[in-house]
Amino acid sequence: MSGDATDLGLRQEPRRFGGGRLAFFGGLQRVSAALGGRAFYRAAFLAPGRFRVRHETVITPGLAPELEAFRIVQLSDPHAGPFLGRGDLSAVVEACNALDPDLVVLTGDLITKRAEESYLLLEDLAGLRARRGSFGVFGNHDYRGRREREIAARFEAEAGLRFLLDESVRFGEGPGAVALVGLEDLEEAKQVDLQRARHAVRAGDVEVVLCHNPAGGPALAAAGCALVLSGHSHGHQIDLPLVRRLAPAHPGDRVERDGAVLLTSRGLGALGVPLRLRSPAEIVVVDLSRGGGERAR
Repeated sequence: MSGDATDLGLRQEPRRFGGGRLAFFGGLQRVSAALGGRAFYRAAFLAPGRFRVRHETVITPGLAPELEAFRIVQLSDPHAGPFLGRGDLSAVVEACNALDPDLVVLTGDLITKRAEESYLLLEDLAGLRARRGSFGVFGNHDYRGRREREIAARFEAEAGLRFLLDESVRFGEGPGAVALVGLEDLEEAKQVDLQRARHAVRAGDVEVVLCHNPAGGPALAAAGCALVLSGHSHGHQIDLPLVRRLAPAHPGDRVERDGAVLLTSRGLGALGVPLRLRSPAEIVVVDLSRGGGERAR
């Protein structure tokens, strides 16, 4: 993969809404919260058995044999705030740990409006267990107040969750290692530096990119990555005609393009109203495979 974000067409125009629309949805959110929206959302969508555990297998023939069945568990879009707070992800974290992951990744939008909301998630996310650690990227909401570096520092110190801000890390040695690349948000980051993000990637690596906005997936696929993990769309959250237009475009749960697999999570949280319809909250479980046998877990 080469070239900067602009050359590859990665940067996206930020979504901006008028004052009337923002006031309407802000009022709706406040009323829903006052009527017990958080308790309802936790019981209806985050309790054991109420969220989906979605399994995906990605065939990567170049994967090193010792990394066969390398497992990544993806969480996305919790949107802490009116409808999700301290302790509400406990069942999700327990389910993640039971999946025995090599990596846990978080693909952005910790907050709804304020940086302080992210800290409601610290205790829950500190409970995540993965052999190779927990990593994340920020989503468009996380840049409000431009305190994303502060959030990153606190989560690494208190929850052991490292945010990759145009950075990469490798797992394994030699050809076929897994290279995890984290991009800043395509809409709201001051810049997206793809070349800097790939500093740890070597020839022959299986490149896995965390990119909050799925609109960047096609360009990243064309540039040669193996897997892109995104969120942002909430799977429309309320997946009905007309209503779905209120949410960012959802390209589909899984798209295969230019030899890459693009997976978009429907996320865990909600905006506007504490409701999901035809779009369950979910954990995404990705097993990388050479296409042959299965490594014992």
